[in-house]
Amino acid sequence: MNTRSEIPARLRQMPIVAVLRADRAQAYAPVVQVLIDEGVVSIESTLTTPDTLAHLPQLRELAAGRADIGIGTITSVEQADAAIAAGADYLVTPVTDVEIIKRAVAADVPVFPGAMTPTEVNAAWQAGATAVKLFPAGTVGASFGSHLRGPFPHLEFVPSGGIGLDEIEPWLRAGAAAVSLGSPLLGDALRGGSTDTLRERIRRTVAVVDQARVPR
Repeated sequence: MNTRSEIPARLRQMPIVAVLRADRAQAYAPVVQVLIDEGVVSIESTLTTPDTLAHLPQLRELAAGRADIGIGTITSVEQADAAIAAGADYLVTPVTDVEIIKRAVAADVPVFPGAMTPTEVNAAWQAGATAVKLFPAGTVGASFGSHLRGPFPHLEFVPSGGIGLDEIEPWLRAGAAAVSLGSPLLGDALRGGSTDTLRERIRRTVAVVDQARVPR
């Protein structure tokens, strides 16, 4: 029996999760296309956007095996079951709900549950989290990740919430498996903004990741 799903290989390769939150799911496709073209291959579409699950097959077809499409802002077992049934490549939650984690583990679907305190982090990890989503990470800074590695040396974590592009490198150097980015990466692209500007931000993000991989 599985006890923990591994971090997807694509996320290991490019440790950025692009978080899509829009007024309507129809806005996703052109943004997803640019993300994939520019090398960001882990994309989280959120349930706070209407009809997200209904559009998941379209996004998976657009990804065509080049990217992982996950479902985020899952807050109930029923939502987790629906996302798994719809073919989500991974699940993301803003909270530590052990039952949601168990559902994902049983289905061998990677799950990134949200946590902040050491108690929550430990509960999520012991329940089988693929990696713990530190949320809202912007309130604590990258040093928090380094401190967690003391009592939890094997912990995999992904900071999310309020992280700017200039904070990617500190978090990765603090041991983060990946960094989750929303509006600092996407800007106004989901509201009809310039795709050229989006491409520039993605390229800057990829360059920051490459720099973080250079040993100091």
